[in-house]
Amino acid sequence: MPRAAHPAGHPATRPADRPVPDLSGRDRLPSLTGLRFWAALVVVLYHLSRQTGTIPWISDATWYGRSGVTFFFVLSGFVLAWTYDGQRVPAKVFLWRRFARIWPLLAVTTALSVAAYAALGTDVTLRSVAATLLLVNAWLPDPDLLRGGNPAAWSLSDEAWFYLLFPLLMALPWLRSARGRVGVAVAVCAGALVVWLCGAVIADPVVRSWALGYFPVTRTLQFLLGVAAGLAVARGWRPRVPLGAAVALVVAWHLALVPWSRAVPDALWYSPYQASQLLSAPLFALLVAAAAGADLEGRRTGLGGRWAIRLGHWSFAWYLVHEIVIRLWLGAHGRPVGLAATAGVWLLVLTASLALSAAAYHWVEHPVERRLRRAGPQPASPSTGPKTRGAVS
Repeated sequence: MPRAAHPAGHPATRPADRPVPDLSGRDRLPSLTGLRFWAALVVVLYHLSRQTGTIPWISDATWYGRSGVTFFFVLSGFVLAWTYDGQRVPAKVFLWRRFARIWPLLAVTTALSVAAYAALGTDVTLRSVAATLLLVNAWLPDPDLLRGGNPAAWSLSDEAWFYLLFPLLMALPWLRSARGRVGVAVAVCAGALVVWLCGAVIADPVVRSWALGYFPVTRTLQFLLGVAAGLAVARGWRPRVPLGAAVALVVAWHLALVPWSRAVPDALWYSPYQASQLLSAPLFALLVAAAAGADLEGRRTGLGGRWAIRLGHWSFAWYLVHEIVIRLWLGAHGRPVGLAATAGVWLLVLTASLALSAAAYHWVEHPVERRLRRAGPQPASPSTGPKTRGAVS
């Protein structure tokens, strides 16, 4: 990837009376690690609400929590751009690192998901499992490919596509200047609105759901917005909106979806189902930039504490295993009846899936990633890899 000068961390970008933050550890932007947990939690509550039963207020607020995936796509672009800006890392090294990051846990959780299907007597095709493991399951409007293997893994098919594009995106001339990045951000936001409006001309609901919600090319807009924001922050830009206000905007957006959802059924193209995913990216980009800016300036956010970081580390595994736990419970016991029973199932699923995620992180995800990184291609010299930055995603 091309080398580009950047002033991130320049004294002029940080108040003189504020201490320089320690960016030498693994979690160089700790607030972003903490935000990962909250995004994963929203996705988990979304699935619990829609599959096991609703709980007043919580289910209303997270009825469109699938937008947490949009957050992860924006975050992925932001972190990768912030990490690799100004670094000359061969594409093969970058891609191997990303493979080591996501594929081992994908393989283990896919095996676990297939075992769960078998235990419940549900047929799974070899084609769907192969598509999941090859990270191509989101490229066709085929429910068997999307739900077979591990249903949550469709987003990794999109991520794999983003990783292939990333070295090319970093070379785009429009991203080299502040004005160009603003132009890209405006174009991406306009493009997201156009994509959502295109739902009006797609009559088949299966194709519409896939094209707007799963198709990697459509989702690339969110990743690109994250890249533009990450480069902007890396080169000294800080959003004028404080972190608290950015959080409030995200919460307000999801609360605004509640009356919208009551007025328009999800089956209609102008329901908030697709809008919640496609139109939320600018708010998530603002949130991520505000949190990163606070970390870089040494301000406490409440998102980077010890347990927040630990839960953030577990979030990737939690995202991949929670639906398996829900599926097993429903297959064995059916949907709970009544608020108390529903709350009990929620608590059980949340506890069991999070504990399983912690084990998966410490026994599979983190150790295997380290071994694969050491075994794979390396930069030509230490000076060619990221020095003062590191991925938190």
